[in-house]
Amino acid sequence: MSEFVLEQQNEAAAPQPKPKEMIRRLVWKICIATLILMAIGSATRVMNAGLACPDWPLCYGQLVPAKQMNLQVFLEWFHRLDAALIGVSAIALVGLCWWHRRALPTWLPWASTFALFLIVFQGILGGLTVTELLRFDIVTAHLGTALLFFTTLLIVGTALTPYQGTGNVGKLPWLGLAASILVYLQSLLGALVGSRWALHQCLGTSQLCTVMYSHIFGLVPPTVATLAVVLISWQRPALHPALRRLANMAGGLLLIQILLGVATFRLRLQVEPLTVSHQAVGAALLGTLVAFTVLALRDWVASRETNIYPVTVTLTTNTQANGSHS
Repeated sequence: MSEFVLEQQNEAAAPQPKPKEMIRRLVWKICIATLILMAIGSATRVMNAGLACPDWPLCYGQLVPAKQMNLQVFLEWFHRLDAALIGVSAIALVGLCWWHRRALPTWLPWASTFALFLIVFQGILGGLTVTELLRFDIVTAHLGTALLFFTTLLIVGTALTPYQGTGNVGKLPWLGLAASILVYLQSLLGALVGSRWALHQCLGTSQLCTVMYSHIFGLVPPTVATLAVVLISWQRPALHPALRRLANMAGGLLLIQILLGVATFRLRLQVEPLTVSHQAVGAALLGTLVAFTVLALRDWVASRETNIYPVTVTLTTNTQANGSHS
């Protein structure tokens, strides 16, 4: 009993995590949940489960439709459950950021509020996908907003992560930014192909082939930009190890993504796990590039501040010396 009391006292005496650290952990947890949410959403689409729950926000008028539950209903229901949990977490994130705003960077409460706006808008689009019977433009916007919410969280989480740059990034921040934007646009094209079933239409009736080929040939710009990030990172021996690992990870994910895309095309979307993996790896690639870009920008900004500071010190010293002579 005494040991139990001592353990409780030690836990009470242990320093509580600072608001910044607590918020950073919450952001990363929401990031992981969002990545899972997008994978489940992809599975819901390829399994034709998008209308398994005919109403919204409930499913068959119930919180848990036990009588109607099957694989398709479970996918749609669990997708909504995960989205609801992320929404509650986003509300908690905003509340924590504004409550502790004096101990946090000034941009953080506003960034969390923007993330909450995105998840609310995402929920509205989710409802419209059901009420509008999976209209392709709404489905595409649904995924696009999810990716934007995901990248917003990644920017916040990476910006809050402790990091000390080496000042040797050169133009990598801007190259990483370009690669991130191109991968995001390519993901939107992929969402459009999926929401319109363009591959099936093109191979079956020769319709919507333009949409499908735009996604195939649209692979070139993001691939070139990502490979440029990887190659230039290899050429900089003094680059921070974290940036080098992220660049290598982006290169590996790019290779896996291309292989999954080829396999998905050749198998005509008949293997659902491949299609789901294709979208999940694409989101992971986008997230890796975003994290790389944020760290590289932090490195670049810190190096510029370091270069400016000695000049300021020199000017101050000269002014003081001239004043003493006079």
